Amino acid sequence: MTFDPGLDVKATHDPLGFRYGPGVEGPAPELRSLDSIRPSLRDPACAGPDPVYAIAMDVAKQEHKSDLEKRMLLYGVVTYAKGRLGDEPVRSQGHVHRVAAHSGWSPPELYEIWSGRAVISMQEFVQDDPGRCFAVVARPGDKVVVPPGWAHATINADPESAMTFGAWCERDYGFVYDAVRARQGLAWYALLDSAGQLVWQPNPHYKKSELIIGPPRDYSDLGLTRDAPIYGQFENDPASVQWVSEPARVESAWRGFTPCHAERRV
Repeated sequence: MTFDPGLDVKATHDPLGFRYGPGVEGPAPELRSLDSIRPSLRDPACAGPDPVYAIAMDVAKQEHKSDLEKRMLLYGVVTYAKGRLGDEPVRSQGHVHRVAAHSGWSPPELYEIWSGRAVISMQEFVQDDPGRCFAVVARPGDKVVVPPGWAHATINADPESAMTFGAWCERDYGFVYDAVRARQGLAWYALLDSAGQLVWQPNPHYKKSELIIGPPRDYSDLGLTRDAPIYGQFENDPASVQWVSEPARVESAWRGFTPCHAERRV
């Protein structure tokens, strides 16, 4: 199953990267090697696909470039290889967003799955007590919001398929990895059982926590609609995603934020 993001960008997988259509600009992708993410893996010595994923930041229709720069918004696309990282699915290493100078916030992020099956793992803190922990299960067309300051990682939940997503980010972005690496990942590891299904195991470098698992909730409180792609929402109403670079616009929404419906708990 795939999804039309309203932007002429196609993921490629041999080699891993992207192809931009007419009227769309984007950089050559950055490739994340297996060695670069080993410090956050459950088994840092594991084998797996290399590169693990490709990321391109500042992808946009040419007509929107100047407005995006003015609004401090950035659109990124990421595609993940299929396969496994030892007993883990292919995933990112996990990070927290650096505080942006212009807003004074560690910015949120808005994901949209284009193809494959994803899980966005997130937690309130990267401390001994990680706070509330969530695994948001998402399929093509689903949107997922990571609130300001939360640690998060993206998982390709199907080892037999590649996975691709787009995301609205803060233009003054930066990824902070140190705290996650110091604890060898987030508070819960997603592992693959013999049937290729995800099972969850707590990371012993944190205090005991509960993991809430479920699909993304409706984000109408943030002005999002289920039907329109997130790039199209910007195109139709640029202010509709301005909270990504100006999170104070919706400050009340971040208090007690819940990213998903709770279908089960671990």
